[in-house]
Amino acid sequence: MSNDTKSIPAANVSLAAAFDLIAAAQKAANERGFDAAVAIVDTTGSLRAFARADKTPFLAGEIAINKAWTAASYGYPTHVWNQVIQDPAVAPLSQHPRVTAVPGGYAIFENGLLIGGIGVSGGDAEQDQRACEAALEAVGFGLTQA
Repeated sequence: MSNDTKSIPAANVSLAAAFDLIAAAQKAANERGFDAAVAIVDTTGSLRAFARADKTPFLAGEIAINKAWTAASYGYPTHVWNQVIQDPAVAPLSQHPRVTAVPGGYAIFENGLLIGGIGVSGGDAEQDQRACEAALEAVGFGLTQA
């Protein structure tokens, strides 16, 4: 079957929404008592926006970026990746240097369409996840594809 179409439309998180998510995540982190690095990636995993609070360790920045990348790669939150990679068919993915199977990363969906990912790092696993969830909800994104 031949199709003359040589391209597909690609929706990505807007820069304005990325900045809003960063501000909301930083606010949520502050409310939870920690400084955070926050990363937003587009659907190709490319960094769209990033901020690291003044007292956040530099390693947290790289972790936040990798959480966002991991979440956007398949649309799964990072806290479920440990379950995903237990499947022998996908277990080799755990060896990929950017796969970060730690809480604090979510895919960003709009109208059921994957448009990017967000990663938060700097607190403990639960703090990162809750700040990430709070940011998505504050900006009007859900926590799932639906």
